[in-house]
Amino acid sequence: MRILVVDDHPMMAEALALAMRTLERATNVETAGDLRGAIALAGEEKYDLCLLDLGLPDCSGIDALTRLREAVPALPVVVVSGADDAEHVLNALDKGAMGYIPKTSPRNVLLSAVRLVASGGIYVPAEALKPREPDTATAPVSLEASGKTAADLGLSARQREVLDLLLKGLPNKLIARKLDISENTAKIHVSSVFRALGVASRTQALIAASRLGLRLDA
Repeated sequence: MRILVVDDHPMMAEALALAMRTLERATNVETAGDLRGAIALAGEEKYDLCLLDLGLPDCSGIDALTRLREAVPALPVVVVSGADDAEHVLNALDKGAMGYIPKTSPRNVLLSAVRLVASGGIYVPAEALKPREPDTATAPVSLEASGKTAADLGLSARQREVLDLLLKGLPNKLIARKLDISENTAKIHVSSVFRALGVASRTQALIAASRLGLRLDA
């Protein structure tokens, strides 16, 4: 596995890199201290995952995620941030992040979240989406968990494909390209998926799928 860590604080970048190298023996980790360097590295090498801090010196906040996604749309990005409130989490997910890990998360949660995203899942920190409760541990919410299937929601095979790409953060244009359909057809399928899930946005779809433990394999 190849992972790109983007953080302008050397100690934090190194700590994340060391943690990532414990995932598996063959894990290769590289670091960048700003967005320009991250985009340059991602353009030269193929990475399986990117851990992105939003407090970069050359581009801070959600704009860093937006610009990285625009530059390398196929690269799964997980935001690692000091903020853990629902507004920041949902905003990042809405902009295409495949996960959001608060920097206060324990090491085991960090590793579990990265494994989840690397396997095609989406990590949503539970404490950011519901009232905090004492002694409640944060655990990854997996789309691979047992639960409803897409077929249970009445989704067609094509709509399941659209939902899969939707949950990976792809915009309608790239969904259309991936599935070799028109962008208008992609929009129609996305609307149908939203109706099936009872949601009105991509972020709501992501959260609904996570809470349902929705499986996309059937």
